[in-house]
Amino acid sequence: MIKIGNILLPNKALLLAPMEDVSDPPFRSVCKLYGADMMYTEFISSEGLIRDAAKSVQKLDIFDEERPIGIQIFGSDIDSMRESAIISTKANPDLIDINYGCPVKNVACKGAGAALLRDIPKMVQMTSEIVKATHLPVTVKTRLGWDDSTKNVTEAAERLQDIGIQALTVHGRTRVQMYKGNADWNLIREIKNNPRIRIPIFGNGDVDSPEKAKQMFDEYDVDGIMIGRASIGSPWIFNEIKQYLKDGTHLPKPGIKERVEVCKKHLDYSIKWKKEVLGLLEMRRHYANYFKGLDHFKEYRMRLVTSNNKETIYDTLQEIIEHYSEEGAILKC
Repeated sequence: MIKIGNILLPNKALLLAPMEDVSDPPFRSVCKLYGADMMYTEFISSEGLIRDAAKSVQKLDIFDEERPIGIQIFGSDIDSMRESAIISTKANPDLIDINYGCPVKNVACKGAGAALLRDIPKMVQMTSEIVKATHLPVTVKTRLGWDDSTKNVTEAAERLQDIGIQALTVHGRTRVQMYKGNADWNLIREIKNNPRIRIPIFGNGDVDSPEKAKQMFDEYDVDGIMIGRASIGSPWIFNEIKQYLKDGTHLPKPGIKERVEVCKKHLDYSIKWKKEVLGLLEMRRHYANYFKGLDHFKEYRMRLVTSNNKETIYDTLQEIIEHYSEEGAILKC
């Protein structure tokens, strides 16, 4: 078993990555149903939390069925990050995660996210203050470095462990790479095999199939894998990976009926979270992902994203089953 504070995870754990505008409570709950071992909130602005901004505060929402879950925070000011850790702790997650990896311009260029890789002493000081501010386990997600000439994640891993973090996730790209090129897991393996490192090490980047997951476990010795983009529209990827790791076999690809059932579950969680009107609005961004690969789907997608009535949505989803089952549709994803 993998231990993070009082959290116990299975060996070869599968984690859902924090993704802005994706990994909200309904999506996380669906991923949990389909095999994710642990997940994280969307990243939350420390400045938004301490100013009680509605959007930031709402990201603290957690369903009990999601656990174990970490609240992920980001920011550039140490005092604000310490205060946001205190606020996040009151929301009763299972851990606090610090984002030192976000590469997007409006985060990194304001001194937060991956920008802290350019100032390891500040990263260490900030982390230390957060560790002292909460009784919960503190973990970190970061990248290899700012660019190819400053891949300093090995130093960061040792220093962050020394001041009290209890797990580390590393995305196998630099900030300059953003999400381009192939993720490089060699430094992740180096950290895991460092005799000084005692905490769990999770790898992130480019895992989009059961075969790729097995390769990463076999070649890079990580304790777990964090999966992000590959889960969008395909939350069953976690169970697919677990089956392949177990005996090398593949679960049957979900057909149209199964995809509709998962979509309905997601919709039900969305309505549970934000009630019908807002729940339907939040769900609109997900329909195309669940049905990607279907020919001539535009008419159904337009009906799904324009309807303001739950029963109409359910009726449309049933029509999708009937129409594509009759056609013997083969999903291309």
